[in-house]
Amino acid sequence: MTALLPVFLLLFGCMWGSHLREASAIILVDDNELYCLGGLQVIYPELTVDRCMVVPDDDKKLREKLTTKWKAPIIRYPAAVEGEKYLLMMVDPDAPSHISSTMAHWRHWLVTDVEGSSLKNGDLRGLTITEYAPPTPPRHSGFHRYQFLLFKQSQDVPALGSQTSRGQWDVASFILDHALGSPVASVQFLTQNYQD
Repeated sequence: MTALLPVFLLLFGCMWGSHLREASAIILVDDNELYCLGGLQVIYPELTVDRCMVVPDDDKKLREKLTTKWKAPIIRYPAAVEGEKYLLMMVDPDAPSHISSTMAHWRHWLVTDVEGSSLKNGDLRGLTITEYAPPTPPRHSGFHRYQFLLFKQSQDVPALGSQTSRGQWDVASFILDHALGSPVASVQFLTQNYQD
């Protein structure tokens, strides 16, 4: 259980910071910065998330594209090992809001059996368990953390079966049930509803 402490801290820790015109690095406190390392790159058409950052609250057009226009991002992990399998998840621990996270974790994306060689090149090849759903923070719910967690996969991960709802996903149990351990890389960005 102690080995999973970083995972729990990553999933439940609060990472807030100041805003700049461009997506800016969050001012991290304590050892939160340890959870935003590993070289994972999440690449949208006009936004590259390669460190924990805030999508600027004064750029409504960028936030609107993130929510309504852009499809799944390119995922690139240059340190991926060829021949290894990986699992990628994207979650929102702040659903429906950071203050009242009764629907957390909201599962935005889940891909298993991702080939290491495809991760190196930014061509995500694997088995999609949950189709990508873009960040859609409700109006007036404040900032939400969108977390991308990459794990080495040592065993097959079956379909979710009866757990088809994206909300209230028990990430910690999923990690334990499938012996995923700690993420090999992770990154997150914060954004809010583009109309706020």
